[in-house]
Amino acid sequence: MNIERSSYSAMFTGVFTAITASLCCITPVLALIAGTSGMASTFAWLEAFRPFFIGLTVLVLGFAWYQKLKSKSQQEIDCACENDVKPSFLQSKRFLLFVTLFAGLMLAFPYFSGLFYAQPTKEIIYVQQDNMVDITFTVEGMTCSGCENHIESEVNKLDGIVSVKASYEKSNTTVKYDRTKVTEQRIIKAINNTGYNVSE
Repeated sequence: MNIERSSYSAMFTGVFTAITASLCCITPVLALIAGTSGMASTFAWLEAFRPFFIGLTVLVLGFAWYQKLKSKSQQEIDCACENDVKPSFLQSKRFLLFVTLFAGLMLAFPYFSGLFYAQPTKEIIYVQQDNMVDITFTVEGMTCSGCENHIESEVNKLDGIVSVKASYEKSNTTVKYDRTKVTEQRIIKAINNTGYNVSE
């Protein structure tokens, strides 16, 4: 029974660390769904600890699988016969498999978080060359492709945006826009409203 309890604890610790490892990328999607995009960068500070959380998740789930799959000692077999109770679903290998798959999805979340951001349908706009502005903003707080998608989604909602490309690796966002339809200040405000900051 003690082994079952430690395996059970390891499963939930694994899920917790997997979610924590991707929390910096999950929060912008939750913020977008809730309509409070300003809280998107709240957990960006966790990005520095992501490798630690990933390693901890793998170790904890590895321990849980070891506990489930190792052969039982004679004493454990004798003890189990006395109770003759079928283990609950929460103590089964099936549940551990479910937990492991869920943890894997959470760890991979930064790679597919872009699917949660609606790609705006843009009508083709013709801009006179002298009205076209191409500007690059330095943006602080981006840590993954989910952050990029969040900024691109918000800026694309503005009228007059021709293209926008955010890069967390370069800490910048490049925007091409029609200056007769949108101002630089409105673009900066849209980026800042996501929770990331344009540094001037």
